[in-house]
Amino acid sequence: MKLDTIKAWFRQASFYAEEAYNAPYRSAIARAQREQDDLFMLLVFSEMMGVPNPASYYTLELQPLLLERFHDWHQRMGMEHSPLDQFRCC
Repeated sequence: MKLDTIKAWFRQASFYAEEAYNAPYRSAIARAQREQDDLFMLLVFSEMMGVPNPASYYTLELQPLLLERFHDWHQRMGMEHSPLDQFRCC
């Protein structure tokens, strides 16, 4: 019983130490993830914006899945309104 208590304490201490170590890097990691997501969205919707996409065959089926996040993405990219003529989200 005593050994289980010590193991639980070390697990909890390890969790808090890891959280304290990772805390300063969370915003940088989130920013890098957002940039990767933005690039991926550009790749998926580039054909609709007139940019040739060599992977359009593979990304075409992803468009319906990403349409929900499209509005946030185009605003983050500095486009006030949707750049797609056939798709109005604003």
